Parts: sequence; C-alpha cells; structure tokens
Amino acid sequence: MLLSLHKNATTTPATRQAIREAEGTVDELAARFGQSRDTIMKWRRRESTADRSHTPHRLSKTLNDGQEALVLYLRTTLRLPLDDLLAVTREFIAPQMSRSALDRMLRRHGVSKLPKEADAEAKPSKPFKPYEPGFVHIDIKYLPQMRDEDTRRYAFVAIDRATRWVYVQLMADKSTRSAERFLKALHEAAPFNIHTILTDNAKEFTDRFTANGQRQPTGTHGFDRRCTELGIEHRLIPPGRPQTNGMVERFNGRIADVLRTHHFRSRDDLETTLKRYVWLYNQHLPQKAISHRTPIQIMKDWQAHKPDIFKKAVRNHSGPDM
Repeated sequence: MLLSLHKNATTTPATRQAIREAEGTVDELAARFGQSRDTIMKWRRRESTADRSHTPHRLSKTLNDGQEALVLYLRTTLRLPLDDLLAVTREFIAPQMSRSALDRMLRRHGVSKLPKEADAEAKPSKPFKPYEPGFVHIDIKYLPQMRDEDTRRYAFVAIDRATRWVYVQLMADKSTRSAERFLKALHEAAPFNIHTILTDNAKEFTDRFTANGQRQPTGTHGFDRRCTELGIEHRLIPPGRPQTNGMVERFNGRIADVLRTHHFRSRDDLETTLKRYVWLYNQHLPQKAISHRTPIQIMKDWQAHKPDIFKKAVRNHSGPDM
C-alpha cells in the first residue's frame, strides 16, 4: 500500500493506531513512543490515522474575485498565452502579479492549458530563414465602420521579421496613394534601416495582375517607385500563397480579436484602442518566437551588436493616453 505522509511526519499510521489503542497517561505515552505531548493528544483525539490536508483554509491571493474573473475571461476569450496574459494583467489589473502566481491561479480554475486548435494536427509551417532587422511584411486589415463614420477605414500593418516590431497606421482607403503614404511613415518610424518589404499582390502594392491576366510587375507602380526612392527591395508573395505573408496575417488575427471583444463608441475610440494595443505588443508582450522577449528588447539587443543597421536609438516609449 502506497502511503502519503507529510514530509515532516514523525509517526506512521501504525504508530498512530498504537497510540490510540495504548493505555496510560499522555506523559507516559509520550515517553514510550518518543513523541511530544501535543502529538500524543492529537492522535488520541482523531478517528483516522491519515494525514489531513495542510492547505490553508484561506488562500493568500494576489487578485480579488472580480480581478480573477476578468483574467479568466481574457484567458478563455482571447486565448492569451501565459506570458501575454501576464503582461496584460500587470499593465491593466495588478502590477504586482508574478508569473508563478498567475500560473497557480489558472491551474486552480482548470484553464492552465489552452485547448488545441482544430487544425493542430496539420503539418507545421516552414520556419522563416533568419534575417537581420529590416525585412518587413506589410498587409491591410479591414476595420468596421463606426457610427460617426461615413465609410469604413483600413489598417495598414507592418511587422519586422527579425524583431516582431509592429507599426500600424489607419487610412481612409486602401489606394496606392495610401500605401505610398504608409511606406513613407513606416520608413520614418522604424529605428532600423528597411532593406526588404514583402506584400501580397493587391493592386495598391503591385501591377502584376491586369485585365489580361498575370504579368511581370513593370516597376513603375507608385508603391514600387517609392520603394526604389527609399532604397528598398519590394518582393511579392507567389499568387495563391497567402501563407507566405503569414507573419503579418497572424498579427491581423490579433487585431481581429481586439475588434471582436471590444465595444467602440466612436472612430476615435477605435483608433486609440488599436494604438494602445500596438504599443502594448511592442513594449510589453513577450513573443514565443523571439525567446519570450518583447520586440523592443530584441531591437535593443540587435542595436548593441549591430549598431550600423540602425538609424536612431531604440527607446521605450510611454503608452498613449487611456
């Protein structure tokens, strides 16, 4: 029979049973069994010889019940990994929360592991080749139309392959002109030199597809001309292979989660929320793909080792107003 005894136990179940059945005073039994008076009295009072739980009747918790409910909602609704959930909890709920305390809380409520996706058994995607900062993926995310808007807007999204640093700008349309403006703003905002950009084959990025079918890009498209002016190589994904640009697509999925789980009162409310999420992602959310560190931390490491590929200092920025 496998016994489960407390690590500091000085008696076995057989000894405890003998104490219960023995005759004599407490002092006599203490001397006979080599135990303290308290131990003798404890086992003479109890009906069972098994150890009781040593878990405190009232657990010491970092979060109150309301805060725990909010964290559990974020976990189950947004399906945030532990490190992402920890960053959000520290930023908005409890700055003193530790990773171990958060893990214990999730285990206590039975959500320590996220359920697997339906396609979890699918063949894993091929990892990206290692690159230095400056290889940027760009895509567009459609935004819902707010009540105080006449038309919907579009989020132009860029993410650096090496550091996972993200830059987002909202535009009134997804024209070539807007794509050019976004590229110019991205070039000014990025702390590193951008050498390559990867986009899909949408008409705002390329003239590969025409009414007569597919052709080689002419190089005279407005977005291509802007890339040439900035000394950037513009690459296109193969037709029908959107997974080639999967890195930015996955971040667009994060934006979709934010849009689905928030109620926005106005266009300004939507824009402020997205800007704050991008700031939180760059500054505070550790990414599994970059050794559970944040994009800003990875950029600082790159700048320390290869300062020649950077054009300005990488700094932490205070978040946008609430």
